[in-house]
Amino acid sequence: MIKFNIAPVAGQEIEFIQDAINSRHLCGDGKYTELCSKWLEKTTGTPKVLLTTSCTHALEMAALLFDIKHGDEVIMPSYTFVSTANAFVLRGAKIIFVDIRPDTMNIDETKIEAAITNRTKVIVPVHYAGVACEMDTIMNIAERYNLYVVEDAAQGIMSTYKGRMLGSIGHLGTFSFHETKNLVCGEGGALLVNDRRLIERAEIIREKGTNRSQFISGRVDKYTWRDIGSSYLMSELTAAYLYSQLINAQYITKKRLKLWSIYYQYLYNFIDIYDIELPCIPNTVEHNGHLFFIKLKNKKTRDNLIEYLKDRGIQATFHYIPLHTTETGKKYGEFHASDNMTCEQSDKLLRLPMFFSLEEETVIQICNVVVDYLKKAREKI
Repeated sequence: MIKFNIAPVAGQEIEFIQDAINSRHLCGDGKYTELCSKWLEKTTGTPKVLLTTSCTHALEMAALLFDIKHGDEVIMPSYTFVSTANAFVLRGAKIIFVDIRPDTMNIDETKIEAAITNRTKVIVPVHYAGVACEMDTIMNIAERYNLYVVEDAAQGIMSTYKGRMLGSIGHLGTFSFHETKNLVCGEGGALLVNDRRLIERAEIIREKGTNRSQFISGRVDKYTWRDIGSSYLMSELTAAYLYSQLINAQYITKKRLKLWSIYYQYLYNFIDIYDIELPCIPNTVEHNGHLFFIKLKNKKTRDNLIEYLKDRGIQATFHYIPLHTTETGKKYGEFHASDNMTCEQSDKLLRLPMFFSLEEETVIQICNVVVDYLKKAREKI
């Protein structure tokens, strides 16, 4: 069986976890939390990075930091994971979904401005597959309308937009270190605080609404309840695993990009023959090889290919069910204007296996099976 995903092991995880155990400091904000945070701050150019238990929690912190309340509106694509919306719905917001671009599967930046009302508070661009949204346009809109921008860069670590690391461009950014991502620790995330005015409150919210982090650093002589918050700290054991991933980030990313390129170069030869589409990488972007997808003619062809691959021992899958089509999406949000692309493009997209330990020969094997199916499917027509 060729699995869809296998979590990466960089090599020093056990060593660092044992070191954390020996330190007898297992809760958050110890040695490895600091090492990870400093690495992320230096790599992304972000003034403050706070490790969290998940990207979901990082997004929830963003909603708290921007004082989201009942009646506020948050603009985002419908083609995203539920956490992007849930974080703001939990605070009472109404989600305003806008259409996506068919080339990158990212939010269509030309549709955002028309969706803004006097209740709009935040724009949440989601960098699908580690490929950047058109951030200059989005930030310009936010500035003109006095809105906040939270980058959902769950899939975007080590990717850039015009030379800037994803997650470092909006007022806040979020990363995921879930085991399906490029750099992992099982479950984990990070909040990137790019607006320095938000740093102190972010530290308080992350520490259950107390100023405990200031107490530990010696900035205050005691800590008290200062704000609403929750327990968002990553444990030291998890941070120790993550640190091994981070210091090997260049190597892991390079390997993934190599695998991505093999997929692309092989299947590119068949795009006209079998009417398939491959990922589009704008020239302003450097991506991280997070996932590789193809788009088929329609949902039926896509689903049949998934079954064909499964029968031959290859796990492949589609991605998000557009949130606005779900019962919960209809309850807590609405789609602005027309859904011209979101459902149509979602129905056609198929993700192929992509993980750090995947062998180049296996990628070729997968491509051969895909092309074999496409050939047989055309012969039946």
